[in-house]
This record gives sequence, structure tokens and C-alpha cells, in this order.
Amino acid sequence: MDEIFDGITSFLGSGKADGLKTPCYVIDEKKLEANGEVLASVISHTGCSILLAQKAFSNYDFYPLLEKHISGTEASGLFEARLGKEEMPSKEVHVFCGAYRDDEFDELLNYADHIVFNSINQLKKFGGLAKQSGKSIGLRINPECSTQEGHEIYDPCAKGSRLGVTRSVWDKEMTDEAFALLDGLHFHTLCEQDSDALEITLKAVEEKFGDVLPKMKWLNMGGGHHITKADYDVARLEKCIIYAKEKWDVQVYLEPGEAVAINAGYLFTRVLDVVENSGVKIAILDSSAACHMPDVIEMPYTPPLYGASKDSSKPYAYRLGGPTCLSGDVIGDYTFDRELSIGDMLVFGDMAIYTTCKNNTFNGMPLPDIYRLKEDGTTEKLTDFGYGDFKHRLGKAK
Repeated sequence: MDEIFDGITSFLGSGKADGLKTPCYVIDEKKLEANGEVLASVISHTGCSILLAQKAFSNYDFYPLLEKHISGTEASGLFEARLGKEEMPSKEVHVFCGAYRDDEFDELLNYADHIVFNSINQLKKFGGLAKQSGKSIGLRINPECSTQEGHEIYDPCAKGSRLGVTRSVWDKEMTDEAFALLDGLHFHTLCEQDSDALEITLKAVEEKFGDVLPKMKWLNMGGGHHITKADYDVARLEKCIIYAKEKWDVQVYLEPGEAVAINAGYLFTRVLDVVENSGVKIAILDSSAACHMPDVIEMPYTPPLYGASKDSSKPYAYRLGGPTCLSGDVIGDYTFDRELSIGDMLVFGDMAIYTTCKNNTFNGMPLPDIYRLKEDGTTEKLTDFGYGDFKHRLGKAK
């Protein structure tokens, strides 16, 4: 818990948070800088390239801070590729998409340096055009090696997965002409995992595609690496990277999202009401799990909360929920040192990732404002949202 909130304690104690309009996200520059320094050290030690996976964190006001430490951006489609090109223009832009659209591909070529295809069919369809445009071409493979437990929604190697080419499909569909287009292979199998899972996966990749890799220029090991987490085994990660570089003479890419911005953001919220049902006290907040932290429901998980516990170690127990009509808009059960009152401010941790880029306006819920927490302890509002943002995404602008 100290690791998550150590950057916010003095800010909360100063009283500077009292004037924030809630709900709001506060993104911590100092934490982003610290994460970037860890990633830069891995680049320095191994010669690999590390990309920001924008699907997890795409708050581009912080790209100037991050580009000092990393090699570029990873995109999941046209808009993210354009964002990376516009906001980190001196760095590489890589893109992977489950399937590319005919009416977007020409524009995508204006932004992407590397283009990774999800199928041999799409490689055959678009690879020639991309190659003629000077792009580096890759194909996502599926080593059929699951290292996750309990999160099948985030397991690209789950049975029947739509992501990546298995070796059996490769052997059936790959042609000499398509193979000649390839510069590299890409695999992404991890989610919030340590480097032991990468080590296991890399062995599976070698077993399935070891005959192909010596003919490639690069290998992208995807994301899901918890590199900047306090107990992550960085030495083992570096060993895996160096092994691949020396074994197959390839440039190695990593594309973490969470590791770039882990523990670098907070969601500030206030208690609107306290109700009771079947002996359970429930605090209704002005923030919503469904709207403002959707991974709480999708993953699911219970987010860290400043000054509270997820167990029964404190005397006052509350269930925290949002104000929407969704019965399941529940953030989690916590215990506190004191009773909660209407108007109390609460602070959820690790809210920079998969929040601002995934939130929504279900029930007409306003999107939270976004603030920068500067290293000197002051805040700067980066953007705010209102009724117009809700209305204009649903119909004709007036």
C-alpha cells in the first residue's frame, strides 16, 4: 500500500486536494518519471526497445516526460497510431490490430513505422502495400502457452483465441511470397505478470517458431510485463532479452502499458450518501466503477484505497458503490478507522492505467476532470468535461 500512495501522502496532508472538484483523475509526474527511469535502465542494459502501449495510458500531455526514457509508442489502430505520431513525433510508432480496415489502411501508413498483422490472410492482403511504403512488417504468433490463472478475458493464449497465428495455421497458410514480406514476429501473452512467465513463454516461442526466428530482424515480446512493480524480477527479464538477441540475432521490442504508468494516478471521489441493506453499510460515491474504472468490473478486482483496508482489520466496514442504476456498480468492500460521512473525500490508487482511455458516460455520468500533480506538489488542470461531451458523442452537433 505504501508503494501505491507514497507520492500522494504529503499532497493530501497539505490540504491542496480539498479544492478539487470530484470525481477527478490526478496523474503524478514524479511516479511517471520513476517508472520511466526503470524502463530506461532495461534499455541501457540490454539494447532492447521499449514502447508505450497506448491502450493502457494515452494521456499525451505526459508524452514529453516519457519520451526521454522510452523508444516510442504502440498503437491498436488508426487513432492511437496518429496520436503517437503527433505527440511523440521523434520516436517509433508501432501498430497491431486484430484486423485492418480497407478504408483506413492508406492513412495508417502515414503514421506507423512497424505494422503487425494478426493473420496470414491480412499479411497477404496489406503486406505488399505496407512494404512498398517502407514499413517494417510483422506477424503476431500464438505460442499456445497460457501462464495466467483466473483472467481468461485477458489471456491471448486461451483456447479458441482470435489473437495470433498458431504453428498449425502457419504451416497450413504461409506461402513463400507472404514469408518474404516479414521482418519480425510479435507475441503478446502476458497480463500483469513477472518475468518468470515471460521465460516460460519464450521457451514455447522457441519450441514452436525457433526455426523461423533466425530469418527475422526483430522480435516483439508484447506487453503485460510488470517491469516497474516493486518486486518484479528485472534481472530475469534482461536475461530473456539478451538470450533472444544472441540466439536469433534480432532486435527485441517490449510494449508495456501498465508498467509505464503503474501507481502513477489517483481517482479522487466524495461520499454522496450512506445507506444500509441487510446489515451492510453502503457508501454511494460520485464516481462509478462502471463508468470511471471499468476494469474493476471487467477484471474483476478491488482497487487500493488510501487509508482503508480490503480485509476486516479496521473497525468500520462499508461497501463502496457508484450512483448509476447498474446494480453491480460496486467498487468493493473496505474497512476504515472511522465512520464515513457525506462529503468525505476518498482516494483510489493506481488509476492512471485503463481508466481515462476506457471510461464512458453510461447513465449520463460526467467524465472526471484530469489533473497533473507536479513534482513541486501543485496541481494543474489538463482538461475538463461537461454536458457537451456527453451529448455530442450521441447525435448531431448543434
